[in-house]
Amino acid sequence: MRRRTPNVTYVARNQKALLQALDGLDHPAITEVLEELVLPERAARIREVLAARLDSVTVIMDAPHDPHNGAAVIRSCDAFGVQRLHVVERREGFLASTTVARGSERWVDVHGYATTEAATTALASSGHELIATHPEGELVPADLARIPRFALVLGNEREGIHDELRAACTRSIRIPMRGFAESLNVSVTAAILLQHATEGRSGDLPQRERDFLLARALILTIPRAPEILHFKGVSIGSLGDVESLYSP
Repeated sequence: MRRRTPNVTYVARNQKALLQALDGLDHPAITEVLEELVLPERAARIREVLAARLDSVTVIMDAPHDPHNGAAVIRSCDAFGVQRLHVVERREGFLASTTVARGSERWVDVHGYATTEAATTALASSGHELIATHPEGELVPADLARIPRFALVLGNEREGIHDELRAACTRSIRIPMRGFAESLNVSVTAAILLQHATEGRSGDLPQRERDFLLARALILTIPRAPEILHFKGVSIGSLGDVESLYSP
C-alpha cells in the first residue's frame, strides 16, 4: 500500500505548523538579513518565481489516496506557478511522497479540509469558479486561459469527484483523446490542464504575500537561519528548528 511507503508526509499539517511559527514575524526584516547570505543570482531567481506566482488559478483534489499522485500534483502546481492546492480530506489525511514532489511541497501552499462544504466555502470566498474534470466536459484545455479565476477540481483515483463537490461545480472540462484510453492519471490530467490554464497569465499575488513567501523561502533554504536571525536581533518567535516544523 503506497500510503505506507517511506518518505511520505502530511503536507498540509506540517505546513500549518510552519505558517503558525512565521505568522506575525517581521518578514521584510527577515529578508534584509538573510538575502545577504545567498548569491545574487539565487536571490533574483527566487524573486522572479514569486513575481510569477498565481492566485487566480488553483486546484482542488477530492479525497486523493495515492501519495505519489498527490506529490505529482504539488510538483505540477509549483512548475506552472500555482501557489495554492486545496484538498478535501474526507476520509483520510492528505499524504504526499517527498521523493516525487522533490521539494515542491515546500513552495506550494496546501490547504486541507475535512468536508466538501468547508472547501467550497473557502473557494467561494476567494471568488474562484469550480470547474470539474470530466471525460464529457463542455470545455477544452484552451478555454481555461480565458477564465479569470477558477479552481480545477480533480477526483479521487477510483471514485472520481464526489456528488457533493460536483454539484458545486459550474462547468466541466475534458482533455480530448485520440486513442483507446478513456482517461488519464489524475496527476497527468493536472499537468496538462495547468499548462494551458497558466500560459500567458501574469503573476497576481499581493505584494504582502510575496514578501511573506520570500522570507519563508530564505528561511527554508539557508542553513541555521533561525540562529542567524536571532544573532542579528530579529525576533523569530517560536520559529526555532525549522526542520522539526517541516518534517514527516
